[in-house]
Amino acid sequence: MANSSKRVTPRQKMINLMYVVLMAMLAMNVSSDVLNGFTLVDNGLARSTDNATQQNEAIFNDFATQMEKNPEKVRPWFEKAQYVKQLSDSLFNYSEELKTRIVVMADGKNGNVRDIKNKENLEAATQVMLNPTSGQGHNLYSTINNYRDQILNMLTDSVQSEIIKDNFDTEVPAKGIALGKNWEEYHFENMPAAAAVTLLTKLQNDVRNAEYAVLNTLKTNIDASDVRVNELGAFVIPTSQNVVRGGRFSARIVMAAVDSTQRPNIYVGGKLVETKNGWYEIPCNSTGDFTMNGYIETTDGSGDVVRRDFSQKYTVVDPIATVSASMMNVLYAGYDNPIAVSVPGVPANKVSARISNGNGTLKASGSGYIARPAKLGEDVVISVSAEQDGRVQSMGDYKFRVRQLPDPTPMIEYVDANGATQRYRGGGSKIPKQSLMKSDGIIAAIDDGLLNIGFKVISFEMVTFDNMGNAMPELSDGANFSSRQKATMNKLQRGKRFYISNVKAQGPDGVQRQLSATLEVILN
Repeated sequence: MANSSKRVTPRQKMINLMYVVLMAMLAMNVSSDVLNGFTLVDNGLARSTDNATQQNEAIFNDFATQMEKNPEKVRPWFEKAQYVKQLSDSLFNYSEELKTRIVVMADGKNGNVRDIKNKENLEAATQVMLNPTSGQGHNLYSTINNYRDQILNMLTDSVQSEIIKDNFDTEVPAKGIALGKNWEEYHFENMPAAAAVTLLTKLQNDVRNAEYAVLNTLKTNIDASDVRVNELGAFVIPTSQNVVRGGRFSARIVMAAVDSTQRPNIYVGGKLVETKNGWYEIPCNSTGDFTMNGYIETTDGSGDVVRRDFSQKYTVVDPIATVSASMMNVLYAGYDNPIAVSVPGVPANKVSARISNGNGTLKASGSGYIARPAKLGEDVVISVSAEQDGRVQSMGDYKFRVRQLPDPTPMIEYVDANGATQRYRGGGSKIPKQSLMKSDGIIAAIDDGLLNIGFKVISFEMVTFDNMGNAMPELSDGANFSSRQKATMNKLQRGKRFYISNVKAQGPDGVQRQLSATLEVILN
């Protein structure tokens, strides 16, 4: 079977060049129209990626066909091909998830990666990738490094290795705008949404090209003759390099291009070990960084002993979980606070949480939880546990401060000339008199872009001033304008103003409060 190492096509070179030029133009703060260029590059990369995906699927299907015909000969390479596909799909899908998060952050829950509305949004990528509590930037950085190292371990072509090293390089230039920044800050800090999505699409394209290089190499090795045995190498393929204390480190130890009918001898720490189909496990009861060293021995077609050394690093960490309030950094008493709970590497259906100090309730809701603290001034303690290897393990306790809901802002809700509902907040702006007269009254809400919590208005005063400067207050009819208030507003000319004050409101926590804020209303 011929070895046809893949080279970069002219089309791919053009796409890469366009990507570099657009990034440079963006750095010079050119017109926002240039952002549309990222869509063109992203579409080109997406088409190239789709073609590469189909090409890789064809190679993998050929693997499966040969596996059916000659399982003993093909099995080692087929298993490694499966691993490469799994590794590539994992990074590819993770990149797609990050693209979706960035677009949803920029355009809202109905955001479409293929049709970004707010291309120039500088906050979405920063929030998704660099948020101190939930940012994915460092995790993406680590995942890319691990993927690159795993792929390079399976390649023998020096040219392909250099291409992959360059495509997955995570070094940050030590000068210019990159000075003092880490990898994730250099690529995503204040990066427009369109640029961040294009960068992730390019990463997906690089993943498919790297996957092709390895699959093509593995496919060639199926027919490796005895003369090519010198190119054999030992590989340790772990299920994970990070292990929670109390769990087990699991790895697949194989020798590339070895006929599966010849079972190699595996030595770890200088001792021959018994494995089941190449699987080897080490108990992990202490935290820290560890290295598993050893070698594999087998015989070639001439009966000579072939030895290949291997070394695999892994890390054992204490149990850890991530607990974050979806909309805020604190929890509010008497209010349903959305909570996100996750444990890295553990499926959501294997993770559970509870309030362990009795201050309120915690109930599952959709993909997260709803926390409702009962007492002010007493922290809420959320305890997280996860099921691993058939047993439940504690992942830690997490404290949240409990506060009372802040006061809402009084507003007038009205329908504009286009039929859209608007909220008038004062602040020197004007409200059409015709729209004001059609409004029933006022509302009160916390509406700051982070929270959107409505309050029940109990009463309020409307204050106007006569020509002598005397205040003339009128009491409302609950949350609605009274007939006297309506009559007073009707007499006011455009440009005149009045004030809404002494607003009494009750929140979802049941607490009634008098608002200090005054709403200044100017008629247009």
